[in-house]
Amino acid sequence: MAHVAPTSHRRATRSSHRGHRSGDGPVQTTSWLGLTFAFVVGLVLTAQSHVGVHAAGVTLLVMLVPITIGTFVAAFRQGVGSWKAALFTAAALAVTLLKFLF
Repeated sequence: MAHVAPTSHRRATRSSHRGHRSGDGPVQTTSWLGLTFAFVVGLVLTAQSHVGVHAAGVTLLVMLVPITIGTFVAAFRQGVGSWKAALFTAAALAVTLLKFLF
């Protein structure tokens, strides 16, 4: 039978990390540019006439919308980093949402 240390010798459990900021810093420029590039690729794919390619573009754009919104939330909490890159990403998101709505 394995030996179990008495309760008084056990380490205390760590408290929850809720509300703890990781301090990773602002959103990196490459993250913004990667999102923008992915939006452009998705928009190009949706413009194609082949059904499978068009569907792949729509799928990509649908997945990018919540990721981009989450990135903007993180940017407001930790810092935007590059405002220019964030604006390009916001423009790509706006074009995508307008494409889906109209």
